[in-house]
Amino acid sequence: MPRSTITRAVGEFRPLLAERGCTVEGGVRLRTLADVITHLGATGRVGLLDATMVRVRRPAAHRAGRYRFVSGKARVNTVKALVLTDPAGRLLFCGQPRPGSVHDLTQVRQAGLVELLTLILGVILLADAGYQGLSTQTAGAVLTPRPV
Repeated sequence: MPRSTITRAVGEFRPLLAERGCTVEGGVRLRTLADVITHLGATGRVGLLDATMVRVRRPAAHRAGRYRFVSGKARVNTVKALVLTDPAGRLLFCGQPRPGSVHDLTQVRQAGLVELLTLILGVILLADAGYQGLSTQTAGAVLTPRPV
């Protein structure tokens, strides 16, 4: 769908929503992962890092790359996206969807988060055990549970 079509549709819906009392709060607009990390560093807030899986239909038989979507953990066909939220659960960033076979750490590296966390100081991200080892690469910016 062309960008102009989306812009026109949004322009038509905004007045309708405004008539019904819906407003968009002013404030900071975080459009990229770099914007989110910079904002978290500047405000001293903590972010929550995880990947979310969405089930998808199984690709047709004899199709190339059919098994790329099988998640190693859930053993179902999925796509995964890297997600950053604040402690209240508000979405700050949702990354590009990738096949379910892509590990969470690989998504972090492909998104460029490791480089951003080494450049921007003062950011703390809480993550699950799937991100073990990321703390050493980011000078302690990512906190994960200790291995048992």
